[in-house]
Amino acid sequence: MVRQKEGEPCCICPCPCEGLVDVIGKKWVLCALAQLGNEGTLRFNHLAQKLPGISAKTLSDVLKDLRRNGLVKRVAYQEIPPRVEYFLTREGRELTMLVAPLMVWADKKTGLIQLDA
Repeated sequence: MVRQKEGEPCCICPCPCEGLVDVIGKKWVLCALAQLGNEGTLRFNHLAQKLPGISAKTLSDVLKDLRRNGLVKRVAYQEIPPRVEYFLTREGRELTMLVAPLMVWADKKTGLIQLDA
């Protein structure tokens, strides 16, 4: 099918990965998943410290998106001061295990990603 109008897809692709790429293709998402996969449960500030260069707003947006997609769970404790922790869901752990080889390959090419073995 040829694109009829600007901005319309040129073809209809029933690929099941289409939505997944929209989620994991965003900047910082794979790094956040890797850190939560390596560390287990993390508080917001601890996760931010492990992702140097990420702003608080960006990290908040990434976590909200991952929660909306069922990959990360947020637990808020009724304490003073408030405590909120994030961890991977079963689906998040599965996805992290599946993309780990991709991240290892990327690290070999760039040397930027640090994964625990």
